[in-house]
Amino acid sequence: VPMVAPGNVQVHVINSTLAKVHWDPVPLKTVRGHLQGYKVYYWKVQSLSRRSRRHVEKKILTFRGNKTFGMLPGLEPYSSYKLNVRVVNGKGEGPASPDKVFKTPEGVPSSPSFLKITNPTLDSLTLEWGSPTHPNGVLTSYVLKFQPINNTHELGPLVEIRIPANESSLILKNLNYSTRYKFYFNAQTSVGSGSQITEEAVTIMDE
Repeated sequence: VPMVAPGNVQVHVINSTLAKVHWDPVPLKTVRGHLQGYKVYYWKVQSLSRRSRRHVEKKILTFRGNKTFGMLPGLEPYSSYKLNVRVVNGKGEGPASPDKVFKTPEGVPSSPSFLKITNPTLDSLTLEWGSPTHPNGVLTSYVLKFQPINNTHELGPLVEIRIPANESSLILKNLNYSTRYKFYFNAQTSVGSGSQITEEAVTIMDE
């Protein structure tokens, strides 16, 4: 098997899900056989928004021939990763380069995990929601938009409310009685808005 590890491993983080890794080629005489390529082992150490550590699954990308760089796609935003590089010949892999740590920046969050609308009265509705399964960063706020729908399914004016990120319920007041409302709800990080969930609910007709 090859004798030495690739040197001078560098990681350039391009965005929250993509990084580029560079390395110096090993001297050909240390390959001790036919140079097949380089393998990059990489794995997520932890999410920076959740301190939990779970079973670490190592991923491997193979770059054929005498390449000295490669792209690592499909990374998770706002996470800490480690990687190392090894050279490969027909017999197997050489030793790993020292582990290199890199961090991905924040991304936009996934949609809130649920939106539930309860306790209808003549002029109010109660909203409850769950935080996104993948915050992909530090949540800055939730954005609620809603509008009435009339009997011919036309949409009325859209109202937008920004809600602090640590809230999980809201009582909407001053609504019209016996009216159907459509709600659009999403979470935000400093990067932008995540995907929204929609829901409909009706205020009651009379007490």
